[in-house]
Amino acid sequence: MVARERLLVQLTEARRRRCIVLQGPAGYGKTALLTAWRLDLLALGFDMAALTLEPADNERQRWLDRLLGCLSEVSPALTREAMVLADRGTDDEAVERAIIALVRGIAAHPRDVTLVLDDVHHLTARVLEPLQWLLDYAPANFHVVLASRVALPLSLGRLRDQGMLLELDQRDLRFTLAESQHFLRAQLGDISPRDARMLHELTDGWVAGLQLFAAHWKRKKANASGLTFATGFVQASVQDAGAFAEYFEREVLSRLAPDEAELLVRAAACERFTASLCEALGEQALGEGEILALLARLEQENLFITPAQGPERESWYRLHPLLRETLAQRFRSRSEAQQRAVHAAAWRWFRDHRMLEEAVRHAVLAGDADTAADLVQRYADTLIMRGEVRKALGLLRAIPAYQVQARPELRLLALRTQMFSRELDACAAAADRLEADIPPGDASLRYRLALLRFSLVLLQDDSQGALALLPQIENVPADMPALFIGSRNNLLSWLYMHLGDYERARRIQTEAAPLVIDGVPLLGTASGMLNGRCMIGFSHALEGNMIQAERVARDVLREVEQAGHGGAEPEYFAAALLGEALYEQNDLEAARRLLEDRVDVLERVSIPDSVLRVHTVLAAAHWICGHRLDAFVQLERLEDYGTQLRLDRLVAQSLANQIRLHLASGDIAAAEAALARLDAIAARHRNAPRGSLDAIHMVTERAHLLLSLAHDDMRGAEARTAALIAYCEARGWQRHVAQMHMLAAVVASRRGDAEAARTHVLEGLRRGHRLGLMRSVIDACPGALGQIVRVAADTTLDPVLAFYVERLQATVPPRAAQAGAAGGAAA
Repeated sequence: MVARERLLVQLTEARRRRCIVLQGPAGYGKTALLTAWRLDLLALGFDMAALTLEPADNERQRWLDRLLGCLSEVSPALTREAMVLADRGTDDEAVERAIIALVRGIAAHPRDVTLVLDDVHHLTARVLEPLQWLLDYAPANFHVVLASRVALPLSLGRLRDQGMLLELDQRDLRFTLAESQHFLRAQLGDISPRDARMLHELTDGWVAGLQLFAAHWKRKKANASGLTFATGFVQASVQDAGAFAEYFEREVLSRLAPDEAELLVRAAACERFTASLCEALGEQALGEGEILALLARLEQENLFITPAQGPERESWYRLHPLLRETLAQRFRSRSEAQQRAVHAAAWRWFRDHRMLEEAVRHAVLAGDADTAADLVQRYADTLIMRGEVRKALGLLRAIPAYQVQARPELRLLALRTQMFSRELDACAAAADRLEADIPPGDASLRYRLALLRFSLVLLQDDSQGALALLPQIENVPADMPALFIGSRNNLLSWLYMHLGDYERARRIQTEAAPLVIDGVPLLGTASGMLNGRCMIGFSHALEGNMIQAERVARDVLREVEQAGHGGAEPEYFAAALLGEALYEQNDLEAARRLLEDRVDVLERVSIPDSVLRVHTVLAAAHWICGHRLDAFVQLERLEDYGTQLRLDRLVAQSLANQIRLHLASGDIAAAEAALARLDAIAARHRNAPRGSLDAIHMVTERAHLLLSLAHDDMRGAEARTAALIAYCEARGWQRHVAQMHMLAAVVASRRGDAEAARTHVLEGLRRGHRLGLMRSVIDACPGALGQIVRVAADTTLDPVLAFYVERLQATVPPRAAQAGAAGGAAA
């Protein structure tokens, strides 16, 4: 190995630039140079990740999976949010969101991170586009190194003009005369300066040509002079990759023993291989031990075989691209039956070693699409149970479409893909077609389809649609896997809490048997027990008991690391609950820190109720901190989210909160315009059966109540307050009941009814204290805190309520009391 100090110095000096490009034909030492530089970077305190790209990486999901996988080896925190988003589609918006999440994860990393992407020439425009985003959005501590055989169609002009780009091409990468001489002496021990100069000039410093020459001379030096060989080298014209492959075929591969050559030809069918895999590929006389010795010898003699990453139980190898191209040409010249036999042996070996992606790929190449589909059908649910959704969906994409359509099990998996991507209409239509094709006796598949339909209607806020499906999912068929039992439990909890039956929603979780898969508790994924506990916490929050909601959220966040890959769903669900609890306690900064960096991921992976609460909390926190434009931006984003998913409840909640802020700003006209839009939504659902859509009526009536106060219409305000207290009480919305009593107190006070005001304040205080409410009581309406203070001054409160009033007063500085009252995060 030649140290190549001049290039290493250039690379090290440029280590903090945004991008470094190494561009040159095969065999110019790009990979070896970057391998040597890695040690220098690590010594300087840089973290480094490397990925060698392949033609198969032009599938966006595969490229993104491999990119995130290599960066997660630096630190799982870098890619945690990006991995969650990567499950949610491969359209431009979904991939860009994942790239942005990755960039944020890297920016939060305490050290510089260098990513090396080798063989980038394999990529086409569909993958180069997200790579361009990665370059454009990269933070200061992220550096991307690209190695390619050809010029890359990336936009690098801005980086070049900013001095943030280093470009090394073939002229830089080729050996200097001194480097050629050093390399040849290291390889051969003794070579005349004249011969070394001649070979340098003949190869133009092409590293691979010199490497081949040295290996060949070692074998022939007993009966051929260096000058004679050099003449033959010129005649072979090995200054380009194609000629090099021809020369390699004639002068090196043909001199291997037949069994050795055949072994390598078969190994070339695989991207990486081990001795035992080579033995399994068959039809050679060599045993595993002999193969291992051969591979070690070829590596030692620099014959274009290098160690590769793989499961640690065996030594893995990879062929140099030039050698693999030569061997692959031989392999492709075999009959189709011979090629398929090798791929068939490969898929069996990979299957037995639980390397499913390789097994499926080789099964398809073997012409055995049935087997490939069998593998996906057998293992997809297991992968999903482990939280490896991306891998399961990647396997589905690897098999022919006709195989998916022919198998109801795989069609159901495809439906999950559509649901993850929020293609709800297409998913519902495909579910109708699948239901017609399910065999009558397949109760398990029919039940799992019913669960998927149940998920769809809940995502669409259709409580009545869920009730119609309830008989189909209440009774679970025998031997149903824990993944689907957990899904059923969590869906039922969501339904019952939105019907106001909070105890039943919680009992479904507390009385359920533990979910276990292969002896291991199912903690993660949307179906796991941690998400079930989040449902318990959410039921408390919906009811208004923030003390219990906070306890559940903190416990789940503490335990979520045990869930492995599947921990994202419960983590973000619990974070949304805890953020709401922190806001309720008036810890605004902690709530913002917890939620702001999670919003993008929450919108993609969590249930709409979590998204509603996060945007509402952030808007209220921004408002109280004086960031009024940011508060409106947060609510408008919630409105856009609800509009995109056609969730009128979320749009209504956003509009109702916008009305509150407009009124607090004194902009009556804007409030009335928003109220007109809110009334139109409420009219569409005026006769809706009881369920999640009840919230639309509540927030609409409350908005009218606030407008009545603004217009000094006390009679209208009083009527609406009484009706809202009864409406919320009937649905178990205890937090809203406490707020409505505070509103009623303000209305009564403005009407001159001090006794009624006192009664409502005391009732609101009792409920608020019991539920652990702080901000909800203060935010009920402008003037609520002042009314509380007046009643406390005129009334002898019991010590508990008196202390509660002191705590409420301490949360808001006197001059900020009125401004803060408009925050209102209760959803």
